[in-house]
Amino acid sequence: MAQLEACVRSVQLDGLTWGGSKLVPVGYGIRKLQIQCVVEDDKVGTDMLEEEITKFEEHVQSVDIAAFNKI
Repeated sequence: MAQLEACVRSVQLDGLTWGGSKLVPVGYGIRKLQIQCVVEDDKVGTDMLEEEITKFEEHVQSVDIAAFNKI
């Protein structure tokens, strides 16, 4: 899971700032990585960010957006 987090955090885009992360239990001993980020709407789209993360096919099965807050 540490390697997964390192892969995700390696995505560097103008307007993207990574925040804290934690492992959340899903069930049957399976955990998922939950990571926070701040995205500037005009510079980075969530679709673009999702595409960049899913490029790590070896480690990433899917991407979910847990919450949106607009400032």
